[in-house]
Formats: sequence, structure tokens, C-alpha cells
Amino acid sequence: MKTSSIGSAEGLVKDQIHSTNASTDKKKIFEWIKKFGEGIAALASGVLIILAWELGHVSHAWSVVIYFLSFAVGGFVKAKEGLHTLITERDLDVNLLMIVAAIGAASIGYWTEGAMLIFIFSLSGALESYTMERSHRDISSLMDLKPETATRYQDGLESIVSIEQLEVGDIVLVKPGERIPADGTVKEGTSAVNQASITGESIPIDKVAGDDVFAGTLNGQGALFIEVTEPSESTLFSKIIRLVQEAQSEKPASQMFIERFERIYARSIIMATLLLIAVPPFLFDWTWKQTLYKAMVFLVVASPCALVASIMPAMLSAISNSARKGLLFKGGAHLENLARIKLVAFDKTGTLTNGRPLVTDLVAFQGYKATEMLQAAASIESLSEHPIARSIVQKATEQGLSFERPTDFQALTGWGVQAEWMGQTWKIGKPTLLGHDMLTEELQSVVDRLEHQGKTVTIIHNSEDVVGVIALQDSIRTQAKQAIAELKNLGIEVAMLTGDQNGTARSIAQDAGISLVYSELLPEDKVSCMKDLKRNYGHVAMVGDGVNDTPALAAATVGIAMGVSGSDAALETADLVLMNDGIENIAAAIALGKRTNSIVKQNIIFSVSVIACLIALNFISGISLPLGVVGHEGSTILVILNGLRLLRG
Repeated sequence: MKTSSIGSAEGLVKDQIHSTNASTDKKKIFEWIKKFGEGIAALASGVLIILAWELGHVSHAWSVVIYFLSFAVGGFVKAKEGLHTLITERDLDVNLLMIVAAIGAASIGYWTEGAMLIFIFSLSGALESYTMERSHRDISSLMDLKPETATRYQDGLESIVSIEQLEVGDIVLVKPGERIPADGTVKEGTSAVNQASITGESIPIDKVAGDDVFAGTLNGQGALFIEVTEPSESTLFSKIIRLVQEAQSEKPASQMFIERFERIYARSIIMATLLLIAVPPFLFDWTWKQTLYKAMVFLVVASPCALVASIMPAMLSAISNSARKGLLFKGGAHLENLARIKLVAFDKTGTLTNGRPLVTDLVAFQGYKATEMLQAAASIESLSEHPIARSIVQKATEQGLSFERPTDFQALTGWGVQAEWMGQTWKIGKPTLLGHDMLTEELQSVVDRLEHQGKTVTIIHNSEDVVGVIALQDSIRTQAKQAIAELKNLGIEVAMLTGDQNGTARSIAQDAGISLVYSELLPEDKVSCMKDLKRNYGHVAMVGDGVNDTPALAAATVGIAMGVSGSDAALETADLVLMNDGIENIAAAIALGKRTNSIVKQNIIFSVSVIACLIALNFISGISLPLGVVGHEGSTILVILNGLRLLRG
């Protein structure tokens, strides 16, 4: 009976997998059509034009029929988009302008010119679509890395389940060459795991029991038994996918302005075209055919195709470029803002430093031994997840000390913790937790000495008095000095915002090369400090990893979060995520933002200049419709190719 149930369950899972594979095949076909369909239609339109032109020497009627087919094949997508805008938004866009111009040319007998307009317009549209797809590819390829199923190991049995069925605490078996299905901790086994899809690290990382692993990363040659620590929707991989989706949908302010301008401009062009059709025959003695021809040329050359394509291909190419380096923007707006940054503010712990402070000094008072004081501190801190608390507990564990959990534990935000333990009320936190009245001369001397050495000082206080002092020291990240030096080379100021004591903060800042230091800040103080910096510097970026950094990340012009060590709140709030915690890449991201803005400006100036020149030529000396088409659509292709340069380097 049990065997039958297992067999049925496995059969059901196989059916689900088969169904998933079928839907995946359909999705690939749809994506192929979406990717190449517009380009194939454009080329087919060009072939039909050649055929129609050849038939024109034999049969005019058949030539017109083939030209009509060329119009339909090449213009279908753009006509559909233009009509959709007209019907749903009751507005005009550049697609409809081009279709109207082509139909206008055909109506006065210029079938070849109208068809050429459709062909080149559809070809530039296909190139723009390819550009968008190419720039999305590096980040959206993450979706293909998402595991669909997992091997759950329970009571000595293996079963294939979908990743949505995994629960926290489940044990999954990951065999050599398989993708890890969920965030978790290695319980048994050793292997090298390729984490490039998450952190950007090109070299596989050795994993042993106790190490954390991420969903979507690739297991090497060893088998791993992993305890699931996050449900499928909360994995780091899922967060990355959500960020990708946001990045693809959000537009920068300049693009939104261009799109609003396009609608107004399109209506203006239609009105001007109607005036050009109606007025010149009475003022300049032009024939109606001449007038309509010049009006169609005007409609083509004045359309803002190149202007509309000046921004998003460049922005998405830059976002794609940065994604390959482990820099994930949530949208083009943040890349645009990053180019304006004048100051970058760093949190200290976990951002400039490794975030793993080690206990260096134990100073006991009131007749306590150092080990007794450490035992008391570790017992109280055993309920806290703060890095300092974990370091104190680790130190006690290393010394073989046992400790009992406290009661009535509560966190004193920005200060420390308080709890009931062994019949007394204990407080552990910063020296300022006690107030100046309670700091004796002896205690102040110890605190000053330790802080002068760049150490973080924690006071342990029971119901009666100070029991002791624990000093900890964090080590600066190896990349910190490089990151700050590169920012300064770009002419960008650097500051540190931290809740740590002034002496510790200044010691780390001096080592990193930072002169602007704000210390002993509560989360709300960081926000106030960020507002002051924005008033003084204009555009300011904030780099952080913790929940306490979240308000400052939101207040900054651009919030930058650490992707691996960062908290969920920081990842959700930030505008840019450093997927490999690579703070040394911030300067490169700012430089990329500046380069992107420069290319966008080049595109806008070039496209506006071409439009102005073609309009002037049309009325001064007159230009043919094919030449107008080539000049106008050629400029569109050039600005797209200029934007594609951002995919390199």
C-alpha cells in the first residue's frame, strides 16, 4: 500500500515535470518568434519590394498588389502598436505617423517610396527590439537558472518534489552537477559550488558542513545534504528575479519626459502636415500632387523616431553591462541618478568592515573574574542576533563556558539589550547607555584607552553597578581602501555614517582613507545626517547592509545595498544591489552612469539636429521621399547602435 502510494506520487511528479517541459518548449517557441519575428517580417517586406519593382515593368496591377503585401507584412506590428495607442489612450505616436505617411505616399502613386518607408521603419524597429532583448539577456537569463524540482531526503528515502513544496527545516540532497534548489545550510558533505549566478564570483567556493548556500547556484563534484532555511519565495535568487522585473519595467525620468513629449509632438506634426496639404497650393501655386508629396516627406522627416530611441536602448545596455559585474540596478532612473552623485556615504559594520568583530579584551570589575563576566554577557546576548552579541557568545563557547538563557529580554534600539538573569536586571551596550554620571574615572580611562585603539567597547551592567567591559574589533574589508581611492579619483567625496563609538569609527575611517565621519548615530540620526549631506552636496548615495541602514538608504538619492550580507529590508529599499558585496565596483557604476548620460545626450542632440536639417532641406531645396526615409530612419539606427556601445567594457 505504501509502495503504491509512493509510486503514484512519483508518477504524478513525472507528469508535472512532463507538463512543465511541454510548457517550456512552447515558451521557447514564443520567445523565438518574439525575438526574430519582427526582423523576418522586415526582411520579407524588403524582398516583396524588389519583386514588386521588377513586376512593375510587366504588370502595374500585380506590382501594386505585391507592394500592398509589402505594406501589410512590414507595417503590421507598427500599425498594431499605433492603433492600440490611438484606441486605448486616444493619442498619437510615432508608429501611426509612419503608417499614415506611407499610406499618403501610396495614395498619390508613390508605392515604391511608401513601401521603402515601411521597410526601413520596420527594420529599425526590429533592430531596436533586438537591442532591448540583447540588453535584457544578461539579467533575465537568471530565470533559466531557477530550479523547478528538488530531491527531498526524509526518513532515509528520496523523493522528487517541486521547490514550492519545500519547507524550512527540510533536508534536500543535491547531487554533483545539480543546481541547489533552496537557500540553506550544508549539514553533510563537501563540494565546490559555483556561485557566479548570485555573487558574480567566477571561482567556485568550497562548501563544508555549516556553510550557507544559495538557490540557483551550481553544485560541483560532491554530494551535499542541505537544510532549507528559506521558503522558495524568500530565497536570495527569488529576490534577484524580483529586482530584475523591476529593472525591466521602470523608466528613467528623461525617458518618461520624451514619451510625453512624443505624444504632444505627434499631434503637432499631424496638424502641421494638414496645414502643409491645405495652404501651399493657394500661396505658392503648387499642384496638389506636389503639395501632398512634400507634406508626406515632412511627415516622415519630422517624426521623432530617433529621439524616442535615444534613451532606453542605452539605459538597458548599461544595466545589462553592470549586471555582468554583479551590480543590479532596479531601473534606469537610478543609473541616471547615480551619474549625478557628489558624495557616497558608507555604513561601517558589514559594509566597510567584514562585520565579524572579534573579542579582544575582557576587563572585569566588582570582584568578578573575566570568565564570570563573559559568562554573564554571553548568557544575556544568547538571544540577540547582533554581530557583537554573536561574537561574545562565540568567545564564551570557545572557552567552554556554559550559559543559561535570560528572561524578559528586550532590545534597546541603538543602545544595546536588557534582560533578567540570575535574579538581577542586566544591561549590555554602549558606554553612553549608562550616562556620564555612572562612568567612574577608572571605567572612563579603560573605555578611552580601548576606543583609542579603534575597538568597539561594550559595557556590562547588573542591578548594582558595572560588572565589566568587553572590547571587540572588526577588520576592514580588503576592497575598502581601493573603493574609496577610486571614488576620490572621480572627484566624489566619501563619508562614514555609523552607530559605533567615535573612537572606533575614526580609527576605521582613518585606515580606509575617509575624513568625513559621523558616529554614534541612531537610525533616525542617519536619516537627519543624510538630509544634511543632500543639502550640502546635492545628490548623495548611501551604502549599507542592515535593517538600521534602511531609513538612510530610502532617504539617499541612490540607496546601495550589500547583496550577500544585506538584510531583506535593505535589499527591498535599495536602488542598486551589489550582488557580490563588491564595494570596489561602486566607482565603476558611477562612471558607467556618467558615460550613459553622455551617450544619451549625444543621441538626443544628434537626432534633433537630423530632424531640423531634413525639415529645412525639404522646404529650401526639396528632398525625395526615399532620401528622407533613409536620413530619418538611418539616424534612428545610428542612435540605437550608439547605445549598444554601453554593452562593452
